[in-house]
Amino acid sequence: MWSYTFRRVLMTIPTLLLVVTVCYLMLHATPGGPFDGERKLSAAVLANLQAKYHLDLPLWQQYLYYLKSLLEGDLGASFRYADWSVNDLVAKALPVSLAIGGGSLLISVVIGVGLGILSALRQNSLVDYLVMLIGNIGSAFPSFVIGPVLIMVFAIWFKWLPAGGWDDFKFAYMVLPMALLTFINISTIGRVMRGSLIEVLNSNFIRTARAKGLGLSTIVFRHALKPALMPVVSVIGPLAISSITAAVVTESVFSLPGIGKLIVNGASNRDYTLVLGLVVLVTVVAVLLNLLVDLAYALLDPKIRY
Repeated sequence: MWSYTFRRVLMTIPTLLLVVTVCYLMLHATPGGPFDGERKLSAAVLANLQAKYHLDLPLWQQYLYYLKSLLEGDLGASFRYADWSVNDLVAKALPVSLAIGGGSLLISVVIGVGLGILSALRQNSLVDYLVMLIGNIGSAFPSFVIGPVLIMVFAIWFKWLPAGGWDDFKFAYMVLPMALLTFINISTIGRVMRGSLIEVLNSNFIRTARAKGLGLSTIVFRHALKPALMPVVSVIGPLAISSITAAVVTESVFSLPGIGKLIVNGASNRDYTLVLGLVVLVTVVAVLLNLLVDLAYALLDPKIRY
């Protein structure tokens, strides 16, 4: 297991380097610059700003300088937010995104797996149809459609919850964003768990367990659940990454000061260091999540280690 983990960790290094390199080149290939705006800067001021942020150097030197800063844990200074470094901006926005995205993902796994098991055990019943209806709605409608509907129902009509904003992790402001992401994630996890468990329950070893007279709960939780969870574990990594993408829309809809809002602002302002820093952060999170999924998959199926 340790050798498998070591191999997977080594594979993440070229992935991170490739993503950083491609994003760095793409950002510098886009037209315009971080100091382009409605107000024209004088040549002397522009030259001083470019020298301060090393933009007057050749591109390969800028790239090497940026890699050196990354290895030191420094994401650089923001071009648009005066007196703020990218580390400071990320440190302020990351807890918000982790609370919303991480909390909703944990809730989604528990509820999605539970609904999938219930739907598989009651196949073609009213419960099964209801679970599949939830899955189809969550897959068919994007977050920028479901989000305003939640605001209209629970904030405007019933006035139970605030329509948006943030008040230092107050629970009332977290309910609707987490509900939106949870609903979208449940639609995927529930359908995957249902299909996987139905397939496992029709396997030969499950028929043997039934022939021996084992109870349904013993068959499901002792014999069928572990192999049925493997597709669910496989989908959690991509689902967590897609939650980061959905967070961009979610945080815009509910006006949350998270990573998604920083991504939008950095891209619109051509803030190179901010966008690159967020790309590096999202890539590291994605690689770590995929690594954890691979390790969990190897624990469920020892054949994967070889």
